[in-house]
Amino acid sequence: MDLSNARWRKSTRSGASGGNCIEVASNMPGVVAVRDSKDVTGPALTFSPVAWSVFVAQVIERP
Repeated sequence: MDLSNARWRKSTRSGASGGNCIEVASNMPGVVAVRDSKDVTGPALTFSPVAWSVFVAQVIERP
């Protein structure tokens, strides 16, 4: 999958030192891409928008 036009964003809660962060690109038609912010040229995982929404909802509900 070509992600060259992906607009990656990192959480505003990420620290300035980098740390263990992910970046998400949701501007691609029919797919949400996720990558390690420390390895921007590395692999990216892709999810359907529905699967990503379910995942995020489950994470938000956790204490």
